[in-house]
Amino acid sequence: MTTSLNTSLNTTISTPLSNRDRAVLRAVAAGRCEMPDGSGHSLMIDGLCCCDQFVGPRLAGAGLITAIGRRPGPAQLTSSGRAILEAA
Repeated sequence: MTTSLNTSLNTTISTPLSNRDRAVLRAVAAGRCEMPDGSGHSLMIDGLCCCDQFVGPRLAGAGLITAIGRRPGPAQLTSSGRAILEAA
């Protein structure tokens, strides 16, 4: 699945989402993820470091997930992330 994301510069970026990306989005939606405080971990799922160290920064950079409040803290879907999950 390829998604088109609008960035703050009003450009569109096509980003292919893997099955793992969609699984992480579902885990975030279920409240199972935490974004770290910059200690070198990319994303915590069920209290464990995600085996794909790049998935958290990649999804956050694409504007699909964000941290709630201070870090470390719970991750949440953005409106774009919710839209992608609903379309899948």
